[in-house]
Amino acid sequence: MPYSRTDMAAKAAADIPEGWVVNLGIGMPTLIANEVPLEREVIFQSENGVLGMGPAPEQGKETPWLINAGKQFVTLRKGGSFCHHADSFSMIRGGHIDLCVLGGFEVAENGDLANWATSENDTAPAVGGAMDLGAGAKRLWVVMDHTTKDGRPKIVEKCGYPLTALSNVSRVYTNLAVLDVVPELGFVVRDIADGVSLEELQAKSAAKLHTRA
Repeated sequence: MPYSRTDMAAKAAADIPEGWVVNLGIGMPTLIANEVPLEREVIFQSENGVLGMGPAPEQGKETPWLINAGKQFVTLRKGGSFCHHADSFSMIRGGHIDLCVLGGFEVAENGDLANWATSENDTAPAVGGAMDLGAGAKRLWVVMDHTTKDGRPKIVEKCGYPLTALSNVSRVYTNLAVLDVVPELGFVVRDIADGVSLEELQAKSAAKLHTRA
């Protein structure tokens, strides 16, 4: 069965080492904060100026002025803090973020990422802080579905959408697999969903998939 969104978030959360400072992009990546046990020290940063975010609050216990960059209600872990938007981007642009996890429309085998609105369905084009995060974070992971709703691959040889980050993606979590992006090789299968064969995974990808020896 394909991974659920919660499964994908849990897999990414389990792979984050203790002590890392992590920025979570808008959308599916925000679920990762819910999957990190409070006893683990992972410091989540939001570009609107929150450092030390916790999981989503219980329904009815939301703090109306405590939100992430996607305007979702969040909690604050012990020791958490707030800062000015400019200071938040100083952390990002200064290389102080160990990992950024973004959503994506396409990831190419060289690590390029396309993830910003493309004006389809009358959506205003916008990239937000993703370009800063893609360039400034020490590592970039992507969480997304393996294909579009109409079955087009999102794992590609070359991105067809405008690029957000150049050659910076090192890992992709999809609803079918976890893929590493290895320089001079491309996509390497790290994990695959139960019941999904390598042949099926390759058929749903527009780039060559490699397996570890």
